[in-house]
Amino acid sequence: MILDLSDEQARAPLNLLIDTIEADRFPNSPRIRLLRQILGQCGEVGGLPPELAARLRRYGPQPPAPPPTPEERDPARRPGQGRRGKGLAQYLYPSPPRRK
Repeated sequence: MILDLSDEQARAPLNLLIDTIEADRFPNSPRIRLLRQILGQCGEVGGLPPELAARLRRYGPQPPAPPPTPEERDPARRPGQGRRGKGLAQYLYPSPPRRK
């Protein structure tokens, strides 16, 4: 659906959507998620004042993830082993002293 709106008319529903999302008590509710999706589709609207464009940009699509580094792509690379030890058991249940 294409609406023929003036700049002021186009800004009014965008402001209303942003204000509704930011003032809601339950930001992860299905209703608010739907409103965020709608705002994400409006991200390419041109001719907006800088303040509204900055608020609208928050709800735009996420940038793509960076490509993996060569170390991450190498299947022969050993995964990090971390620190090896007995863990908490060595402190809770110390072994008896050795006899000579």
